[in-house]
Amino acid sequence: MPPPPPTVADAIHLAAAGRIAEAIPILQHLAGRGDPEALFTLGDVFWRGVGVAPDLPRGRALFKMASDAGNAAAVRGYTNLLANGVAGERNWAEALRRLAAEAQVDARRAQMRDLIAAMELTPEGDPAVVARGEMLSLRPHVTLFRAAFTSAECDFLILVAEPTYEPSRIVDEYRDAGAEYREVQAELRTSDGSTLHALIEDPATQALTRRLAALSRTAPEQGEPLQILRYRPGQEYRPHHDWLNDPNPRVQTALVYLNDDYAGGETAFVRTGLKVRGRCGDVLVFRSEGPDGGLDPLSEHAGLPVTAGIKYLASRWIRAGRHML
Repeated sequence: MPPPPPTVADAIHLAAAGRIAEAIPILQHLAGRGDPEALFTLGDVFWRGVGVAPDLPRGRALFKMASDAGNAAAVRGYTNLLANGVAGERNWAEALRRLAAEAQVDARRAQMRDLIAAMELTPEGDPAVVARGEMLSLRPHVTLFRAAFTSAECDFLILVAEPTYEPSRIVDEYRDAGAEYREVQAELRTSDGSTLHALIEDPATQALTRRLAALSRTAPEQGEPLQILRYRPGQEYRPHHDWLNDPNPRVQTALVYLNDDYAGGETAFVRTGLKVRGRCGDVLVFRSEGPDGGLDPLSEHAGLPVTAGIKYLASRWIRAGRHML
């Protein structure tokens, strides 16, 4: 008897063994026959660039096809991409319509729907009202927005990050000409982090990142993916600058304090003596860019060691120009 035809599981096994060149034709064959899992898996291959050059628009198109074919992960992922507009059209109204349908069978999606319903938003998902901030320092430029997030929103961000924490990394700026930046672990930063990248950035999180854009007076597309950080006792981020030497540098940082039942962990601007210990829902926005358009050395800061409890923080680095694809 002839051997059974290869399956998606066979392709995944080949890819895990480093034989991606053999896996892709299997996925392409099955995807061509409309297999929902194959469509989603092939989309992930191109989205993440697994053994091929990354191709986000192609990955997104495959996710849509997988969603239309009924793959549950693709349904959620494509709704998320419609909400944030990465690698294609942004359609907030359609994302909300899809989210409402998903909420009928998924409690987590229902929680997102309810969070959004409690927000004052424009038809495009931007905040209808922008909070006023309290300037703490002119240089570095530091502004505190008190209670800019609700406790329910803070709890939600902690919840969605929980399954995906990894040791935090820093950008290694020492590279060969033309090479990409690398992210490496370093004793400088000992927290754990979860990056809510585009495919998993749900509509509620997208609305919250757009609020951070409004508070920082920047476009949402300038922001890097939101990171949720967890600091256990003894963990810290030693003095550093968020500025990145790049044609499109990091010019601002927005920090959301997601809880306050811990000790230590202040945000300290080491060259000026300013220390901030935000309460749950407070947002701190500061500039790394100086008056001359380069790095402001006075923006050097640290996340001091936590001495008791666990500190949760949301962090968004903001570029000078468009960063989101």
